Amino acid sequence: MLQFKDIITPIDFIVTEETTLKEAITLMYRKKWNLLPVTDSSRYPVGVFTRSSLHQMVTEETPLTTPIKNYIKRHVEKLSVNTPFEKIEEIVKNSKVGTGVVVDDQNHVVGILTKTDMVMSLLQTSQELQTITKLKRTLETAIDHAFDGIVMADERKVITMVSPPLLELFNLPIEEVLNKPAANALPHLQLENVYESEAAEVSGFLEINGIKYIAHRIPILEDGKVIGAIGKVVFRQLNEVSELFKKLQKAENKANFYHQQYQQAETAKFTWDHILSVDPWMEKLKKSGAKAAKGRSTVLIRGESGTGKELFAHAIHNSSARSTGKFIVVNCAAIPEDLLESEFFGYENGAFTGARPKGKLGKFDLANGGTLFLDEIGDMSLGLQAKLLRVLQEREFYRVGGTVKIKVDVRIIAATNRNLEEMVKEGLFREDLYYRLNVISLNVPPLRHRPNDIDYLFGQFMIEFNQILGTSISGMEARAREALLDYDWPGNVRELRNVMERAMTFSESGKIKYEDLPDYLLKQVPIKETTLNVSMVENAELEAIKKALVQVQGNKVQAARLLGISRSGLYEKIKKYKLG
Repeated sequence: MLQFKDIITPIDFIVTEETTLKEAITLMYRKKWNLLPVTDSSRYPVGVFTRSSLHQMVTEETPLTTPIKNYIKRHVEKLSVNTPFEKIEEIVKNSKVGTGVVVDDQNHVVGILTKTDMVMSLLQTSQELQTITKLKRTLETAIDHAFDGIVMADERKVITMVSPPLLELFNLPIEEVLNKPAANALPHLQLENVYESEAAEVSGFLEINGIKYIAHRIPILEDGKVIGAIGKVVFRQLNEVSELFKKLQKAENKANFYHQQYQQAETAKFTWDHILSVDPWMEKLKKSGAKAAKGRSTVLIRGESGTGKELFAHAIHNSSARSTGKFIVVNCAAIPEDLLESEFFGYENGAFTGARPKGKLGKFDLANGGTLFLDEIGDMSLGLQAKLLRVLQEREFYRVGGTVKIKVDVRIIAATNRNLEEMVKEGLFREDLYYRLNVISLNVPPLRHRPNDIDYLFGQFMIEFNQILGTSISGMEARAREALLDYDWPGNVRELRNVMERAMTFSESGKIKYEDLPDYLLKQVPIKETTLNVSMVENAELEAIKKALVQVQGNKVQAARLLGISRSGLYEKIKKYKLG
């Protein structure tokens, strides 16, 4: 900022009361000044010798050697060298005098200020302001279009600029950040650290909503003092770093990776916390499942494909007394019928052509002391159903080709997406087995009956896939969200998870857009009326508000009273329906 001391005309001579007329004329001519400051020997001001004083002495034919002391104007308008620039502007604009005497803190004359000086300084200031304005506009444009997040704070640690990508990453509206203390608005960045350290810092890997980011904190220094700080949040170029980090982890963990995979093949991987839901019925179902887990009764889990039946089976095993035992999974629809019996019960040496010489243990053998999960139980053949029933009743079986009874202690959890009651009526499923399996039944509702879960799962899968895919998706545009909420989800949670993975892979911005969703889904979403996008209930509400406003001639207080709602509630509805 331009200082007052920078625009004054300094004095490099001394004029006293004893200065002669000739000396005064010479100085005025050489300096092109309208007045000369007159001081004593210590440079304290005693008055001014003006051009009118000079004119008077010449008119009176005063000798050139005459001292000017009798023609000095003793009243001096002084300006302190520390006067704020804005005040000087005002003084010069309103002053009738073209020149002023400037003094320092000791009241010594140090220079004069002319209106010419002021005009030139104002011109310079204007040019500087134009340059600053251009720079500010350039900086704002650069920040608005920055690929990563940028934030700037001033000497008071208050945020003065912030880029849209940073707001998007932290899901913050600009009014909660701009002109707010950095420590309150963006505490995770710890921008205030550099005001104390006066040194640039780089954070380690941080994470929000599954998106990894690094925060650079840079102090802005002037004359050795911190006058602000810049924060740069890098989160969109970390894919390469993440890949290197993953490779390092893989190299370090390769030795135990396959061992873990082997263990997981016979271990329940999921708990109740893995069943993501905010639906009240699902929460009740999880509590029922947790109670069922404490006993040893057979559990039948029913529901459409993709609702998470297997997750319930895993969670029941993990919260049971058998949690230290093995959890063996058999998909009855995936194994050929002629191999199902040997898969279940194993076989003895030489039981059939192609059998292993030493025989093979079956799933019941492997699950002994633990849990056997029979997925898609409705696809099991009637012959195998009979043998399964016998095992459930007698807790013993024969291996294929064997003659020795094998005793087992296995808990059965079964799951199906088929209507077993109809299958029983049609003779496709044994009635006695149905009742044996249906001791405790858990019916997992489809996703279309859990609208709150749809919105909730968007956010959960976004966090998960940001970590898996190395993406930086921080949200979803309104149109895309509406399309997903309006879709029926025949494939349930499994389909939703696949759609989110696909959309996040195809997204080219920080948010999932309508066009990122698969075409098959968009074709099945019902087209909404664009003229009035409200439901029948909202239509009725809109008409009631219109009639009330007409009836009371627009008086909103009376209209609210007539409708039986609060005034603030009426204002909200007027804003919602764009009535004024």
